[in-house]
Amino acid sequence: MTEPITAPPVTDADNDADGGVPANYSAKVGERLRAIRRQKRLSLQEVEKASGSEFKASVLGAYERGERAISVPRMQRLARFYNVPVDQLLPADEGPGFPTPLGSSRADGRVSVTIDLRRLESLPGPEAAMLNRYLTMIQVQRQDFNGRMLTIRHDDLRAIACILGVGVDEAPYRLDELGLSLIK
Repeated sequence: MTEPITAPPVTDADNDADGGVPANYSAKVGERLRAIRRQKRLSLQEVEKASGSEFKASVLGAYERGERAISVPRMQRLARFYNVPVDQLLPADEGPGFPTPLGSSRADGRVSVTIDLRRLESLPGPEAAMLNRYLTMIQVQRQDFNGRMLTIRHDDLRAIACILGVGVDEAPYRLDELGLSLIK
């Protein structure tokens, strides 16, 4: 007698929340949207007010909870509102060959971090001043003068760790404690 054929169990990845987007991916996008909003220290109501009601608190909340998918043009406008690159609003695709988001471990085990330069300007103390001088040097070398964010390469992270008086592995966490890391 042969075994009956049964369907494999349904997972989050198999469920489409909206338009072919896996439910767990929508939730991850929502987590990123919430993390960026919180990093900007804004409530849902403050976003609604500051955006002239372009982003209603209830709709933004639905995006953040993964209950509603956000369109690409709307995501671009939200990224512009938050003053971050669009890719920072997206989670990593965990499939092979896809890059991981800034601030997370890459396939080679190294960490890439994005620093909020505007936040750094407001920090007092010699540690912040030294870090600011070093990051300005990196901007000059790269001719990257957007003045908002700077992605730190692994080799640069060693020098930053020395400035912060921590190990290379602890540097991203220390930057996060200072409120400088883009990823929360």
